[in-house]
Amino acid sequence: MTDDASEGSGPALAALAGAGVAHEVVRHGRVRSLAEAAAARGVAPADLVKTMVVRVAEDDHRFVLVPGDRVIAWSRLRGVLGVSRMTMADTDAARDLTGYERGTITPFGSRTALPVIADERVRGRTISMGMGEHGAGVTVEADRVLAVLDATVADVTDPE
Repeated sequence: MTDDASEGSGPALAALAGAGVAHEVVRHGRVRSLAEAAAARGVAPADLVKTMVVRVAEDDHRFVLVPGDRVIAWSRLRGVLGVSRMTMADTDAARDLTGYERGTITPFGSRTALPVIADERVRGRTISMGMGEHGAGVTVEADRVLAVLDATVADVTDPE
């Protein structure tokens, strides 16, 4: 686990540490795209995992962990959740639920604990995730993250 005081602080890092998730903070400054972020963090786009917030019903949201080179396969995600309709949470709702801006969202340290669905392609990898602030991320072992988050793992994405 990274304990370097210069790495910064915040709810995501506190939650990672509290859950015993070993992590490395990677700071790189602002980027304009996922491809730039992956390059800055020294990972392939598939290993930069996006945390999306989806709205299942009025007060029912989920985190969906999506490899960076993929997009949500809505029909399969609906099937996993047993619903006929869902949408992406809008920018304001996502920020209100998580405390994080789009592009920085992580399940760790979120204002609201939400159930997590992870695409099956995340398993068995070392991944980079958001840490609640622009220009930085954390490198973690995906299987540990999935276990700590009690994530449902399923095939819920398509190639981008």
